[in-house]
Amino acid sequence: MTRLTGRALRLTVYVGEDDTWHHRPLYSEIVHRAHTAGLAGASVFRGVEGFGASSRIHTSRLLSLSEDLPVAVVVVDTEERIRAFLPQLDELVTEGLVTLDDCEVIRYVGRPDNPDEQPGRTGRGR
Repeated sequence: MTRLTGRALRLTVYVGEDDTWHHRPLYSEIVHRAHTAGLAGASVFRGVEGFGASSRIHTSRLLSLSEDLPVAVVVVDTEERIRAFLPQLDELVTEGLVTLDDCEVIRYVGRPDNPDEQPGRTGRGR
C-alpha cells in the first residue's frame, strides 16, 4: 500500500464524458494508467454543467444538451510521481485541461483486505 502524507500535488484532468481512447472512455484510461503507474489513487467526478475552450455549454438540465458532460479525473500523489506521469497525459489528452495544485495530505488510509481488521470491529453481530 502506498504511504502518502505531507506535501503532495493534486493533478486534475478535465475532459468530456464522451472523449475516448481506442474506443474506451478517456477518463477510464487515465484511471487505469494511474493505477498501473502505482499512483496513490484516482477519482472521477462527473459534472452536471460546464464549458471549456470550445465555449459550448454542456448541461444535464436539458435533455438535448446532456451529451458530453464535463468529467474531472483527480489524482493526488508526491510531486515526483505525478510529474513522472505527465508524459502519459500528453499522449492521451488532446482536448481538455490539465492542472497541478500543491496540496497537503492529512490522512490517507485504505481499507484492509479483511474487514474484520478495521479498528473497532470484532466481526460479531453481522
